[in-house]
Amino acid sequence: MAVRPTDRGSARGPLLEQLAANVRARRKARALTLRELGEAAGVSERFLVLIESGRANISVGKLDDVARALGATAAGLLTEDGAGHDAATPGPLVALLGLRGSGKSAIGARAAARLGLPFIELDELVAARAGMSLTELFELHGGDYYRRLEREEVLRLVDAGATGLLATGGGLVADHETFGRLRGAALTIWLRARPEDHYARVLAQGDTRPAANREDAMRELRALLRARRALYERADHVVDTSALGLERSVERVVRLAREACAKTRAPAS
Repeated sequence: MAVRPTDRGSARGPLLEQLAANVRARRKARALTLRELGEAAGVSERFLVLIESGRANISVGKLDDVARALGATAAGLLTEDGAGHDAATPGPLVALLGLRGSGKSAIGARAAARLGLPFIELDELVAARAGMSLTELFELHGGDYYRRLEREEVLRLVDAGATGLLATGGGLVADHETFGRLRGAALTIWLRARPEDHYARVLAQGDTRPAANREDAMRELRALLRARRALYERADHVVDTSALGLERSVERVVRLAREACAKTRAPAS
């Protein structure tokens, strides 16, 4: 995509200045990097740099793409109050909990799209922070290093007041400090599923390792669910994905997020 600076060179008009300020503020509020916003909006990092510096000509279509990725409207990004949470933007950070195969990615991505909010994969943030894949991270540094980075990324999101749908790692609930901070700042939802559904979904994701010894894999999965059940039950809400299925689970998460947003916006009595 060709990117053109404004025709006036270094001179920046008030409209582009307002757009730049609003995009910067909304991106930081959602703890998004330029790369993450660029991927969500379908534009390059260089283009976003020009937008945030008030030096890019941007088409209406591209402006709409960027606005949607930020949970805003194109018109809203051009107004003086466009950096805040407008009426079309649901509010809180929603953290989805559960073991692998609970549906965090599938449900989270769909719910985020319905709500007009970013979808954030915590594992991807950890991998980006480490500069390597999760497989390499665990092989080279082990689980303690992963949990340290996971804690740092959660604290970064919390401290930045990020909003969006956050798919957490399955073991996050076992780190009491990290889970405590997340519960204090986010709406937490446990995506509960039967062991058989966890197993089938992991296989459907392309990981055939559990199939090598199904009996042992199922026994370990059941034991892990029993061990963590009390921790997962500390979530604000539970959504039974086995009982509801994908679409109704998405609807339930969207409804819970909107209800939480309405409560945060309700005037103090």
